[in-house]
Amino acid sequence: MPFDTEEDAIEIANDTSYGLVAYIQTRDPARAERVASRLRAGMVHINGAPLRYGSPFGGYKQSGNGREGGKFGLEDFQEVKTIHRPDAA
Repeated sequence: MPFDTEEDAIEIANDTSYGLVAYIQTRDPARAERVASRLRAGMVHINGAPLRYGSPFGGYKQSGNGREGGKFGLEDFQEVKTIHRPDAA
């Protein structure tokens, strides 16, 4: 899909109801990082980078909220408890 500017590319990519994964191909590492941070997708692959074992898996928008895998996936199964103790005498 053609675009004129980096801003156009980001708008086109984000103009969807879904956001599981996005892919960026560029020779410019700074551009890749800049664009990746602005994409509304749960995962962004730069220049064909593979999914890393143990990394969080999940999307944005209608691709679902929440994550499976990694420490973020474990948080769904944890319960937080606060214990209040009296001050030491």
